[in-house]
Amino acid sequence: MSLASELLVDGIDRVRESVHEVVEGLDGEALTGRLDPDANTIAWLVWHLTRVMDDHVAHVAGTDQVWLADGWVDRFGLPFEPTEHGYGHTSDQVAAVDVDGQLLVDYHDAVHDRVVAYLRALDDAELPRIVDQRWDPPVTLAVRLVSVVNDATQHVGQAAFIRGVLDRRRA
Repeated sequence: MSLASELLVDGIDRVRESVHEVVEGLDGEALTGRLDPDANTIAWLVWHLTRVMDDHVAHVAGTDQVWLADGWVDRFGLPFEPTEHGYGHTSDQVAAVDVDGQLLVDYHDAVHDRVVAYLRALDDAELPRIVDQRWDPPVTLAVRLVSVVNDATQHVGQAAFIRGVLDRRRA
């Protein structure tokens, strides 16, 4: 495994560990609790960060999303189009992600495993490959993968912050 792959796997592993820490022991009220009426919830943040990982890595790997291929879309039963990953969701859509914490963790683990398998097989020579021409400059594989880690890290950090506030309120 290349150094770049090792670093990316380390980042994705840290996200997984944080997702488990944030969700562990939370009931539905805490998973869907909001700091204000329009704030994101822990459930939505974990679902969203996992959907983005799933969507973006499946795209660059040329594989099906775990969400669709492995039936997670049906298990979650959310009122969204099957390919949605939360970008631009309204407050009502955020509230619609009202699912069991174990389901969130299990889906995240399935995506994590697929992402790590892809990263472990990644050759550094692939990193400069253009994967998205819609941007100027076009997005390379390296930039997309770093973006996935960055997005996931930010969102799990937001979820951890919300958990901390809610835990203090409940104490």
